[in-house]
Amino acid sequence: MSGPRPATGHQHEIRHGPAVARIGEVAAVLREFSVADVHFTETWDDGWVPPMGCGIVLVPWPNRVADARWTYRGKPQLLDITDLANGHATHGLLRNTAYRPVSGQDRSLTLAASIYPQHGYPFTLDTQVSYALTDDGLTVTHQLTNAGGDAAPFGVGAHPYLRVGDHPIGDLVITLSGRDYAPTDDRSIPIGVQPVDGTPVDLRSGVRLDGLDADLAFTGFATADGIVEHRLDAPDGTGVVLWADEVFRWAQVYSPSNFPGPGKPNQRKAIALEPMTCGANALNTGQDLIWLAPGDTWTASWGLRPVGF
Repeated sequence: MSGPRPATGHQHEIRHGPAVARIGEVAAVLREFSVADVHFTETWDDGWVPPMGCGIVLVPWPNRVADARWTYRGKPQLLDITDLANGHATHGLLRNTAYRPVSGQDRSLTLAASIYPQHGYPFTLDTQVSYALTDDGLTVTHQLTNAGGDAAPFGVGAHPYLRVGDHPIGDLVITLSGRDYAPTDDRSIPIGVQPVDGTPVDLRSGVRLDGLDADLAFTGFATADGIVEHRLDAPDGTGVVLWADEVFRWAQVYSPSNFPGPGKPNQRKAIALEPMTCGANALNTGQDLIWLAPGDTWTASWGLRPVGF
C-alpha cells in the first residue's frame, strides 16, 4: 500500500546526466533542482504545503494586489483576500491548483492549468509551465494563451528559494544589477520607485546575506543579448545564476530568518529570488502589466545555471 499523497500532488522527476529536477503538480511547484547531489533550491517535507510560497508559479499576477481590489473598464473588481495579515490578494489564482501533465520526456516536463472568469478576474487564460534540463542547468518556460473574448491583463512570476549546496545562506553574496527598487508601506505595498544609490539595498556590487534583511522588488536591470542575470556566490567560488528573459523586468528579494526546516532549531535564514514580469500591485498601477489579446499566446523563460561545478 502506498503512503499518503504529497501535499503538492503527484510528483514528477526529470533527469539529465547528474542534474535532477522534481516538480509537484500543485502550483507547478519546483520541489528540487540539484546537480550531483548539490542542491540549488530549498527542499521541504512531502507532507508540507510549500513553505512561504517556496517554488510556486505566480500567475496571473505576482506579489500583491492592494486590498484585493482593482478597476476594469470603470467597474471595481474584488479578488479573494489571500494575504490575511494585510488584507491583500497575493500570488495569483493558481497557487492551490493542480496542474495536469501534458507532455514529458526524460529531461523535460510540461504542465498545464486554466484560469476561468471569476469574481475579480473576468478572463480566460490557458497556461503552461515547462521545465527542461540542459547541459547548462534548468530552464523554465511560461506560456499563456488568451482563450477569452477580451484582452486580459496579467503578470507572471516564480518563487524559488535558492541555495548553493550546503553553504550557510548567510555566507552567500547576492548580486543584482537593478538600479531601482520599490520601497513599501507597512502593509507591503510599494510607495513608488527609487534609485538604490546610497542605500543598504544597493546590490549591484554584491552584499552578504547575513547582513541583508529585505522583502523588496528591484528593477532597472542591465541586459545582455536580451537576458538579465542575478546571482548567489559562495566563498569557495561556486554559485548559481538566475537568468531571465528581459521581459522579467522585476525581481523580488526576500530574505526571511524564519524559513521552516527540519530538526531543531527548525527556523533558519533563506533567500527567495523571484523573477517577475511586473512589480507588486500592477493591476492597479499598470506598470509593466502585460495585456494579451484574444487568441494570442505569450511565452517567456527563466532558469538556473550552476557556477563552478
